[in-house]
Amino acid sequence: MPGNGSSEAGCSRTATGSYSNTTCGQTELSVTASVISMTVGIFSNILALCILVNAYRRFRLKTKASFLLFASGLVSTDLLGHLINGSLVLYVYACNKEWEAFDPQHILCSLFGVSMVFFGLSPLLLGSLMAVERCIGVTRPLFHSTALAAHHMKRLLGLTWLLAALVALLPVLLWRPYQVQRSQSWCFFRMEGPRNWLDVVLPLIFSTLGLLALLVSIVCNTLTSCTLLQSKLRCHRQCRRKDTSHHFEMICQLMTIMLVSCVCWGPLLVNVIILSTQVQGERAFARLLLAVRMATWNQILDPWVYILLRKAILKRLFLLMHSCWCIKSHSHPLNRWKCSPVKGSGETSGSSISTKPEFFCLDGSVGGLPDTIIKPIT
Repeated sequence: MPGNGSSEAGCSRTATGSYSNTTCGQTELSVTASVISMTVGIFSNILALCILVNAYRRFRLKTKASFLLFASGLVSTDLLGHLINGSLVLYVYACNKEWEAFDPQHILCSLFGVSMVFFGLSPLLLGSLMAVERCIGVTRPLFHSTALAAHHMKRLLGLTWLLAALVALLPVLLWRPYQVQRSQSWCFFRMEGPRNWLDVVLPLIFSTLGLLALLVSIVCNTLTSCTLLQSKLRCHRQCRRKDTSHHFEMICQLMTIMLVSCVCWGPLLVNVIILSTQVQGERAFARLLLAVRMATWNQILDPWVYILLRKAILKRLFLLMHSCWCIKSHSHPLNRWKCSPVKGSGETSGSSISTKPEFFCLDGSVGGLPDTIIKPIT
């Protein structure tokens, strides 16, 4: 710890040797990356929050309102996470990472650790809660509309934040404070040095809850997607039209959020379990720092899910893909044989029957039957 601090202090004063030049370059790169990440994240989350708030006002009394409430809570959490964590990181770099000088009582480190755990676990729990809510809304719509009122959803949102805050405060409440990590730029659970059983259990609780939230999201989103697909096929066979576009919009958003969370948070959760249960070397802590940087991208990518995967944009993408597919299918010679115009049989007899062009396809569907006009024989 003192060695890192002295090198950073030397970097701020002068850089004469090759080691100091390398350290200065790494510090400037880290600060620049933190500033860019913080700026992009704040802008993205504010934009997504405006979109979700406007949508919530339009769908306040509909089934989509609960989903939009949870989504707004998720984006708000990501926004606060960028503001608080980003500000703490910049302050640490501004103080040259000399923790003994600016945080002798380890108060800032405890605040940093609580913030890291809370704003990391909350999006995972909210994502699983949104997946469960949509699963109930699609598979049990009557129960969802009668038993799950708006005040119930708000209570669930508050309980989710409360659970994440409780897990984040456990090290402080149990007198096992957070520890400055090897890079000297952030604080997290106690991963090295003298530890007892609490130092092993606390990070395991964090990682287990995160992995369980991801598993619940995968199961619920898969079940919801299969149910919607079966409903769509059933309505298509029975020639009924049922508007499920808002369900598909929410499912696209949930599946993307789940994928982003798995890619961004999966490595960190697994690395925390490994470091908590086994003694690792320097390379393992370097992987942990890389996993933390990957996890920060979750708060940047989450808002773009709600910005890009909206109903209007999804409809345009679907129409574009459909038009491209139709152009390819019409150019294939087999499709010319499958659907061919057939004239009315009345033209070969004495009566003159004029109809719209009829298309007989292999699936048995017949097009152009309405508006048949029968003319008298002349």
